[in-house]
Amino acid sequence: MTTNILLTGVGGQGTILTTKILSSALAQLGYDVKMSEIHGMSQRGGTVNTQLKYGEKVYAPNIGEGEADIIVAFEKVEALRALPYLKKGGSIVMDEREIYSMPVLTGDAVYPHDAEKELTELVGKVTVIPASKIAEELGSIKAQNICLLGALVKQLGLTETDWEKLISESVPAKTIDINLAAFKRGYEYV
Repeated sequence: MTTNILLTGVGGQGTILTTKILSSALAQLGYDVKMSEIHGMSQRGGTVNTQLKYGEKVYAPNIGEGEADIIVAFEKVEALRALPYLKKGGSIVMDEREIYSMPVLTGDAVYPHDAEKELTELVGKVTVIPASKIAEELGSIKAQNICLLGALVKQLGLTETDWEKLISESVPAKTIDINLAAFKRGYEYV
């Protein structure tokens, strides 16, 4: 039995870093862990997906449509885009943040402001966290990813790891305090 997690965001949001921290923690807990990354046009605000599988034995990192147990979305539209990968009975953890793509900014597309409502109707198990707002309150919106990690860790019940140590070793030294506070706030929010 494996657990399949798809993390999705926009370039620069820390999707890959979050997956690496989570992978390290799961490996320390004795799980077999596999991850893959898909960058797309990440440096131009495009989608970044990471796929992570863990369990007793994992043979490949790729998650097919209808196989993800959890989607972690760093932005609402990215949650909608990833929805085909969620299995029936799966859940979503996402930020409430809206990031407008170039087609939306130029008026060629319309942003689906009702994404949260649509996802809740389709999935049922949607945990929405004001991760960006929490991170901004703490001093850096870049800690949004670690806030979402805290919420995911709580949902998964992964308490037997020294998260403070893992996060401290993974983020720049000057951002350790903000990231630790963001993790705690995300963990407590769920």
